[in-house]
Amino acid sequence: MAASRVEDVLRASPLFADLSPREVAELAATARETRLRARDYAITEGDPATWFCLVVEGRVKIVRQSKGGKDVVLELLGPGEPFGGVAVMEQRPYPASAQATEPSTILKIPRDAIIAVADRHPSIVRNMAMMVSRRLRAAHDALQSFAVDPVEARLANTLLRLAAREGTAAGGARGGEAIALTGHLTRQTLADMSATTVETTIRIMSRWQRDGLIHDEHGRLVLDDLAALRALTATEWSRPQPA
Repeated sequence: MAASRVEDVLRASPLFADLSPREVAELAATARETRLRARDYAITEGDPATWFCLVVEGRVKIVRQSKGGKDVVLELLGPGEPFGGVAVMEQRPYPASAQATEPSTILKIPRDAIIAVADRHPSIVRNMAMMVSRRLRAAHDALQSFAVDPVEARLANTLLRLAAREGTAAGGARGGEAIALTGHLTRQTLADMSATTVETTIRIMSRWQRDGLIHDEHGRLVLDDLAALRALTATEWSRPQPA
C-alpha cells in the first residue's frame, strides 16, 4: 500500500483527528500492511498486545473462546474500525482473537508508536474509551438477548445491529427501509453472533427470504423489511423457537 494511502486511512479515523499532517506521516511510516485470507487470524487471544490494528478492507470478527471450546463472536468490524487498541495501551495480552471473515486488508501499528502518539494526544485514549463503551453496551444488549430471547428474535437483533452500525454508511439504502449490508456474511458467522446453530440460522433465513424480509444480492445480504425484523424482536418471546 502506498504511503499516501496509509496516511489517508489514518486521517479518516476519528481516533487520529487531532494529529498534524507530520504526525500522521510519521505514524504511517511505522505501519505494516497485512493481507488476510478468509479465516486467517490478525491477532490471537492471549498473545502479547504488540500491534494496534485498523481494518482497511474486508471484515474482521472479534472472537472469544468459551470454556466449552465454542467460538463466541463479540463484534464484526468493517473498514475504518480499529481493534486491539485497549490491550496495547494497557500492555496486557489480547482479550480476544480477530479473524477475517473474507479476504481483508488491515494496518498494524507497533505498540510503541501508538503509545508515543497517545501520550502527546490524550484524545486518542479518550476516543478509544468511548469506542469501547459503545461496544460494551452492544455486547451487553447481545448477552441480554441471548439470555431471554428465542432464537428468531436473537437472529433478528443481530441483523438489526449490523444494519444500525454500517448499513446506511455502506451506501446500502435501496428505497424505503431496505438496507444492503457490506461484504459477505456467512450463515456460520450469523449463527455465532446469535448464539445458535448454523442449521437453525439457515432454516430461519430461508423462511425470511420466502416471506420477503431479506434476500441475497450478488453475495450481499439485503434487509428488505426492517419493520418486520423489529417486530420479531418485540413479539417472538411469546412464540418459543428451537435453538
